[in-house]
Amino acid sequence: MAKEQTDRTTLDLFADERRPGRPKTNPLTRDEQLRINKRNQLKRDKVRGLKRVELKLNHDAVDALNQLADARNISRSELIEEMLLAQLKQHLS
Repeated sequence: MAKEQTDRTTLDLFADERRPGRPKTNPLTRDEQLRINKRNQLKRDKVRGLKRVELKLNHDAVDALNQLADARNISRSELIEEMLLAQLKQHLS
């Protein structure tokens, strides 16, 4: 049986055929790239004097923060930081 180029029903005949697509531009795997990018981001944040803080909020609180941040044209992170600093200033005064 001859292999027909348009026949895609017998996948085993085309197993080693290179398919057109985006060429690989980085020798590292995607996981390694993500790990390196995250490490670099943490280094940049450290230089800028930023520390990572993680918290869990319910959906309603996140929606309210997103709306307020959008209205003020800032990021949610910047909004939370402003709110925390204002609260801390009030309690320390």
